[in-house]
Amino acid sequence: MKTKNNTNSMIAALMSAAILMVGMAMPAHAAKWDETMSPAEVEATLDQKFAEGKYSPKGADTCLMCHKRSEKVMDLFKGVHGAIDSSKSPMAGLQCEACHGPLGAHNKGGKEPMITFGPNSTLAADKQNSVCLSCHTDDKRISWNTSHHDNADVACASCHNVHTANDPILSKKTEMEVCTSCHTKQKTDLNKRSSHPMKWNQMTCSDCHNPHGSTSDADLIKPSINDTCYECHTEKRGPKLWEHAPVTENCVSCHNPHGSVNDAMLKTRAPQLCQQCHASDGHASNAYLGNTGMGSSVGDNAFTGARSCLNCHSQVHGSNHPSGKLLQR
Repeated sequence: MKTKNNTNSMIAALMSAAILMVGMAMPAHAAKWDETMSPAEVEATLDQKFAEGKYSPKGADTCLMCHKRSEKVMDLFKGVHGAIDSSKSPMAGLQCEACHGPLGAHNKGGKEPMITFGPNSTLAADKQNSVCLSCHTDDKRISWNTSHHDNADVACASCHNVHTANDPILSKKTEMEVCTSCHTKQKTDLNKRSSHPMKWNQMTCSDCHNPHGSTSDADLIKPSINDTCYECHTEKRGPKLWEHAPVTENCVSCHNPHGSVNDAMLKTRAPQLCQQCHASDGHASNAYLGNTGMGSSVGDNAFTGARSCLNCHSQVHGSNHPSGKLLQR
């Protein structure tokens, strides 16, 4: 009986030790240090670790002792950031710690924080982004600090996914889905009857916009809205002998580039669109309501039927004809 009691005591002691060891080996997020440390305390701890240079001599091997059970973590090695044979990859240097900071005592109970990314990070977006921008310094990101995304405190990890073989934002098939997860108004416009062919993956948001910032309005890829439109619509580019002022000034004076319920992505149906400017003399001074059930006829009236004003003024983007002053030819 005494021998049996001793055996039971030894088993209990071994189980206690095993539980303690498993607790020490749990992934960092399991310790939930971010619930007990304020963002300021996290930053102070990180600053101290960087100052002391407490990097692991074994690099990723140390991290994977705990984190290899996560498929999301292991997917890093399927992409460029985890490419062990590339000199440009973080894996060629400090490995995991190149982005997440020095290990320090993080693996000893998980109480010491690391740099984390994404919506659940305790670090501000600009602190997260500073890690990414320490490597990604090419001319495409030269205007990041004045971009709409930076001004809105959007983190790189809000759009990009590093721990994956294929980042969805970098694929033409899934880019729009990522962008419209935030830009919901534009998503609505893109599904209207007249829009650019983005739903069929023939265009992407980045064909017109630089998400990392530019010197033009709306972070466009070209210096102006018209220059951006002319990248595809070259036939509308001037100069023309007879020019239409709204056209030369700004394409979006008449068009909604993200989509519209009207033909040609017009903001308003003609003749109402035209009469926003042309309503001072002649036949343009009369209010033509078009197909609204409010008085004007449509089928037998050249001012309201079919293409309305464009029935006669067909060269609305400008004319090179000697007699094209009224944009009729």
